[in-house]
Amino acid sequence: MSGSDATADDGVDTFGSFRQFVSLRRDVLVLSVAMFAFSLAFQMTSRYVPEYLRVLGAGAGVIGLYGSVGNLIGAVYPYPGGALSDRVGSRYALTGFAVVTTLGFGVWLLAPELGTLVVGGVAIPAWVWIFVGLFLTQAWKSFGLGATFAIVKQSVPPSRLALGFASTEIFRRIGFLVGPLIAAALLATTATFVGGFQAVLVVALLFGAGATVAQHVLYDASEDSFGKSFDGLGGVVADLRSMPATLRPLLVADTLIRFGNGMVYVFFVIVVTDFLGGNGVGFQGFGVSLRPDAFFGVLLGVEMVVAILTKVPVSKLAEWTGLKPVVGLGFLVYAVFPVALINAPASQWALVALFAFSGLRFAGLPAHKALIVGPAEADAGGRVTGTYYLVRNTVVIPSAALGGWLYAGSPETAFTVATVVGLAGVGFFALFGREFEAYARGG
Repeated sequence: MSGSDATADDGVDTFGSFRQFVSLRRDVLVLSVAMFAFSLAFQMTSRYVPEYLRVLGAGAGVIGLYGSVGNLIGAVYPYPGGALSDRVGSRYALTGFAVVTTLGFGVWLLAPELGTLVVGGVAIPAWVWIFVGLFLTQAWKSFGLGATFAIVKQSVPPSRLALGFASTEIFRRIGFLVGPLIAAALLATTATFVGGFQAVLVVALLFGAGATVAQHVLYDASEDSFGKSFDGLGGVVADLRSMPATLRPLLVADTLIRFGNGMVYVFFVIVVTDFLGGNGVGFQGFGVSLRPDAFFGVLLGVEMVVAILTKVPVSKLAEWTGLKPVVGLGFLVYAVFPVALINAPASQWALVALFAFSGLRFAGLPAHKALIVGPAEADAGGRVTGTYYLVRNTVVIPSAALGGWLYAGSPETAFTVATVVGLAGVGFFALFGREFEAYARGG
């Protein structure tokens, strides 16, 4: 399409999501603010929870189990969440889930004070409360995925889907950038990790409480429609069988790559704070001295900066190369990062470079989402998306537990196996992955 033929409705630019944001209806605007607040709170806390578990006495097996429980929650929560919304209405359902999530941050905050309980002669360690909090903190996230996909698919031409997802991802990832930097600042100003992380949890709790109140008071969901309720396992099987041919090799490859990454994802923070160099790697320079735990937050910030800066250029590149090469790039970064991290030198600048490289895995995410929803029929994008993620997330559930078992024996083995599994997915996608026709024709 030439520049003279393009219209304002066809283009999607880096800051388009922000311009659209300020002109949204009030109810959608309020929900967007709540999503930003909870995303920020999650990123402030979730990446540090494995280290919190370790300090509270949990071993590698328990930390791996924590990751698998998180995977399980991510796979099963959306359906009962949607059913509850249909029964009580979206406003009250969203408020209820927000309250539960905020309470979860409070449980994490109080875990060290609750200490080890003795029930029926059996000692229950303090880290058990982290699992209790996990079931609570994930509640609000039950709703966002399908709505995001549906809105972008309805608003963006098929040949610009990757750029459309890039705009929404940039806005959401701002919270992912700010959260870890706030955590790093709080950890840097406290004497111990536990004290610093509890300060982080207080801030997360305040963000959650503020978003909950604003959402309930300002949100008008009188015209919302969440679609049909879950039809049961038979519906999932039928949707899986009717999945577009383009998606099947993508689903297999994506599942392998996510399984490999999921084996060691919860241990990234521990590698930086404890494994490398014997006692972790901190930061010294520019008049700043950071402990390894605070430095990890900075590394996450570096990762997000690269992700934000590269999303739109790489998505624009997909219009020339097609979606498959861009998705393959993201898959490759996902696969090789674990073995690169575990073998990294105990050097602050090596870690900065490595986490900057890790940010490139997010560059392929908009193209990945476009490849998922693009081939779906006009009225089936949400169902196809839900089926795809349900299958992928269900298969990935045991990955962290397996990784924890391997990590307990040898961290190097766990991270190496994770990369091998991921590379198998990359190879499968390279051989059998299909291109979305709108991009294959050059848009």
